[in-house]
Amino acid sequence: MMTLDQFMQQWHDASDTVPVHTSGSTGTPKLMRVAKQRMLASARATCDFLHLQRGDTALLCMSLDYIAGKMMVVRAIERDLRLMQVEPSGHPLATLTQAPRFAAMVPLQVYNTLHEPRETDLMRHIGHLIIGGGPLDPDLERQLAHFPNAIWHSYAMTETLSHIALRRINGPDASPWFTPMDGITLSQTDDDCLVIDAPHLCDGPLTTHDVVRLDTDPADGRQRFQVLGRSDNVIISGGVKIHIEQVERALAPHLHVPFMITSRPDPRLGQAVVMLLQTQNATDIATARDICQRHIPRYWQPRDIIPVMALPLTPNGKPARAQAQLIATQRTTTD
Repeated sequence: MMTLDQFMQQWHDASDTVPVHTSGSTGTPKLMRVAKQRMLASARATCDFLHLQRGDTALLCMSLDYIAGKMMVVRAIERDLRLMQVEPSGHPLATLTQAPRFAAMVPLQVYNTLHEPRETDLMRHIGHLIIGGGPLDPDLERQLAHFPNAIWHSYAMTETLSHIALRRINGPDASPWFTPMDGITLSQTDDDCLVIDAPHLCDGPLTTHDVVRLDTDPADGRQRFQVLGRSDNVIISGGVKIHIEQVERALAPHLHVPFMITSRPDPRLGQAVVMLLQTQNATDIATARDICQRHIPRYWQPRDIIPVMALPLTPNGKPARAQAQLIATQRTTTD
């Protein structure tokens, strides 16, 4: 794992770029090089949006191997913030006695924090908390809805050097819509995938794999969007297109054992829906099957429910979709 000293050496060396690994959520992580000036532009946009000032504290609690960790350091450099560094872990506030002004976490870190009263109290005092790295569970979002501080869900990717859009998830300005930051223009492909035009961050328009609903805010005329799922996370089962994330969102309020939806090849259907369930308890499997039958359409229901010791995740906490599909292909269960 990269240390802060190592990153600072890279930042101050003669190169105009730094190496960054993609998350690997849908396959093998890729190495890319990103321009330092573009990282500074991204950092400036975030600091301006959140009105961060010189001397404000910023928490570094994510790995410096990935863009989220690197960008927190670059924001501190750009705005002369005081960086508070802790070892990347599931409980980023465990060793702190004072809340930072600004922090960014993945959903798993927020979930764990909410299960520790002292850490929860600290989180309530963070001035701005950005949650990124994946979709937010509806129950988790409900738990945060009445927090007094500003909490944001980010839309981000390595190629855009962290987030390009935010949505407020608590307070009177809470919204299901992401609003792009200044200087960013959005469009869609014929398949409704989001296209990002951010000339200060990347060369040319960037076509994503995220299927979105693109709209205009009637209040101010600004573009906004909702993410429906990933085009590469579509299961075609018996000729029906099934978005993995839509199935997971539909089940999340009812199923309280960690789970993931994936697929395996099927000679009759082409692809069969499969659920990975983090349990070794037969009762949990039976309960999950009953919940599926009651709460989602028949053609969304898993053909197999596979118990696993732990769901496959990338190093920064995202679902490892390719690994999940491999597990589903190699293992089956019976009803």
